[in-house]
Amino acid sequence: MSAPFEERSGVVPCGTPWGRWYQTLEEVFIEVRVPPGTRAKDVRCSLQSRHIALSVRGQEVLQGKLFDSTITDEGTWTLEDRKLIRIILMKTNRDAGNCWTSLLENEYAADPWVQDQMQRKLTLERFQRENPGFDFSGAEISGNYSKGGPDFSSLEK
Repeated sequence: MSAPFEERSGVVPCGTPWGRWYQTLEEVFIEVRVPPGTRAKDVRCSLQSRHIALSVRGQEVLQGKLFDSTITDEGTWTLEDRKLIRIILMKTNRDAGNCWTSLLENEYAADPWVQDQMQRKLTLERFQRENPGFDFSGAEISGNYSKGGPDFSSLEK
């Protein structure tokens, strides 16, 4: 089986003071740099449908209302190499038109260029799903791709 779309095509990250976040059709990924040597017991992470809270060694790193809802039971966090926390949130709305413009409602927004690239990536990922025999990972898209791009589902095959 081939690698997932985002592994073949790369990601469009949105940089933040603590790391970065990026998204696919189904998930939002958050990568938080932490001091080397951090242990899991130093981390407090609360993942709820519309809220996230992360503190390391008693210091708040990230807290607030998420841009959109997630599936609480499917959210996970891991500590990698004792220097990076990776949080994966499963979007409730997995439509290509649901491109998060920011991680939290009023914080960590993608700049317009990054937002445009994120939307392009999600639209291509949608095309990949709709046409599994084709590889869109290196494709470029132009035109009207906002809100998931054109809908070709009604066309005859």
